Amino acid sequence: MPLSFWRSKAKASDKPSHSCPTPRRSTPTDEPTAIQNTPNLHVSQPSTESQLPVIVVAAPRSLPPPINPIISPDIPSPLTSPARSDLSQQHPHTQGHFSNARDFVINNPQFVNNVHAGSGLEILLKASMPNAFHDSGARYPPPKCHHATRKDYIAKITDWTQGKSDHSEPILWMRGPFGVGKTAVAQSSAEALESLQMLLATLFFSRSYADRDDPQRFIPSIAYQIATKCPSFAEIISTRILRDPALATKSLSKQFDELLVRPLQEIDIARSGLSGCVVIIDGLDECRGSDAQCEIIKIIAASARDRTTPFRWFITSRPEDPIIRTMNSEAVSPVLYHFELPVSREIDHEILIYLTDEFSEIRKHQGLPESWPSEEVLALLVKRTSGLWIYAATIIRFIKDDNSLGGPEDQLQIFLEFVKDVTAKVGLNNPLAEMDCFYDLIVRRVPLNAITILRKILILCTLNNLVYTTDRISLVLRLTLNQVIRVCGFIQSVATFKVYPGDDYPHLELYHASFLDFMADPARSNELCIYGDFLDEVRRESFRWLHEMCSSTKYQPLPAGVILREDEEWSEFYSFTLLHFWLLCGQFDCPIDALTAAALRDFPFRRMLEMVQDSGWSINGERIRENLPVDLRGKIIRRDRCPIIGCTRTEDVWILGRGKNEIVPYTDTIADLLFTLINRRPPPGECPCGSKPAEESEESGEV
Repeated sequence: MPLSFWRSKAKASDKPSHSCPTPRRSTPTDEPTAIQNTPNLHVSQPSTESQLPVIVVAAPRSLPPPINPIISPDIPSPLTSPARSDLSQQHPHTQGHFSNARDFVINNPQFVNNVHAGSGLEILLKASMPNAFHDSGARYPPPKCHHATRKDYIAKITDWTQGKSDHSEPILWMRGPFGVGKTAVAQSSAEALESLQMLLATLFFSRSYADRDDPQRFIPSIAYQIATKCPSFAEIISTRILRDPALATKSLSKQFDELLVRPLQEIDIARSGLSGCVVIIDGLDECRGSDAQCEIIKIIAASARDRTTPFRWFITSRPEDPIIRTMNSEAVSPVLYHFELPVSREIDHEILIYLTDEFSEIRKHQGLPESWPSEEVLALLVKRTSGLWIYAATIIRFIKDDNSLGGPEDQLQIFLEFVKDVTAKVGLNNPLAEMDCFYDLIVRRVPLNAITILRKILILCTLNNLVYTTDRISLVLRLTLNQVIRVCGFIQSVATFKVYPGDDYPHLELYHASFLDFMADPARSNELCIYGDFLDEVRRESFRWLHEMCSSTKYQPLPAGVILREDEEWSEFYSFTLLHFWLLCGQFDCPIDALTAAALRDFPFRRMLEMVQDSGWSINGERIRENLPVDLRGKIIRRDRCPIIGCTRTEDVWILGRGKNEIVPYTDTIADLLFTLINRRPPPGECPCGSKPAEESEESGEV
């Protein structure tokens, strides 16, 4: 689909088709169109006279015509991702009605596969992360090893799987710093094991995507994939989930026991084809929360030690301290085989193969001479990468950048000049530090009048509770759709757009989490950092918008400049603004500045919930409380007994505000949720906090 389509979307109508802002989770059949490689996202460089206003108020889903439309090349059509190996062929249940039949004819056959229809597998799929499977369309094309590279590591992994290795431990941990190609090796290994019919399940964690980092969805994802390969397991687990649909919401240890261990005990493992098959967990360090990461390791190790599951487990991660300590613990190390994927000059020849092939494609596409680039330049590029695959891939995307004025030759020259400067800063053979400098170069080449918008967009990427499509970004930041597409086009070396079936607008996706790590670390990105003072400014701006909306009547007046389409509900726009503000306040380890906290003290919390759409989003109250100044915490958010007369709840609840602004939001848990964003009048006998007193009237339950 051509990118000019998105230009026409931004241009043509004040009534674009759009769904409500509920986060969307694609199924494995959703295959995105990826804007990458050749051609890439094409955004023309604005002149120095053109100005991008930092704040342009735009309607949700109702976007004014863009200025200077600039998008032109086609988006390549999605390709079908490879099918998973069908281990069910080895299972005796698959040898049913026709196993011994010969010499027969079936006229007008019609076979119906209704394994999912009305089954517990539907519930299991909804609790899973299908976008994180190795063959998911959401990851297409997946990062994998360039041909003729990393063969030794892939062989080491497949040999371990097949029992040809000196190591028989059931858990393999491959560790390495960012950018060395761990995910590519895991993907290529998955495809190799799939061809050997030894791949059982995969999960590629990524904190860059809202639907690929949730630890609560880890075990349902594994169980679902096993069910697709083993009919007897599928039948058992479907029945269990239909009997108790809440199984997928239990603790990780309970999920593991109920969704894996117990169902496996009911099938014939020897005949199932499951024994010795591999479960691949890539990027465990990108699973949300270090506690969850360590718990997953412990649960798997206990299962391997006690032989409650018949699988081999292949895990990759960065060598982060909590993971290292857990892997080296007495409970885990006896069942663990591990090796490192280092930053190493030993793979220079593989980097050279990759760069040579990529430059060949660039020459064909651009009609450049065979002598470009010279052998000396290729040798220099290989030397600079020092075995860091992400560096080599980013260099290629930088050179391919369709947004550049001078084309690939000019981009290569810019990089060569950068190399001269960066050598004086970080020295030789320091690719990790040099990678940071390269990220800095990429961001600083964004026009000054667009950098503020870019940094706001990148903050949204850290709020991984949601999948941010371009129209959602324009909505929450009050930008035009054209501005969002245009600004993101300046960083196509590190980001891309993908379009999923069912969505009218593309998703912004980063190629590698290391770029967001760089932008979030003030010691690395300095004044470009998206946290610190800049996050404070974004919070204050969001609070001003929210306060303006809460101070108005429900439908009139709207915030200045907002124009809604005819079928748009104002409460939907308000709900997204409200959610955005609270997510900003709940950013981990990002204290709320005194000015915003003081304003929150007098915020009309009652009005806030009266106007909200019934979205059901929940906010982490403990994290917000920790981010507030100590002297203001009790005046803004606190845990205490429910103050509503007649409530019989014995546990503490969350309470917002004080005095006339005080309100008790609804929550279905007493753990760590602040409130559920829902405008809810409780039914007779029920308190707004969610408890259900036995003998109270509807009036006594009102706030």
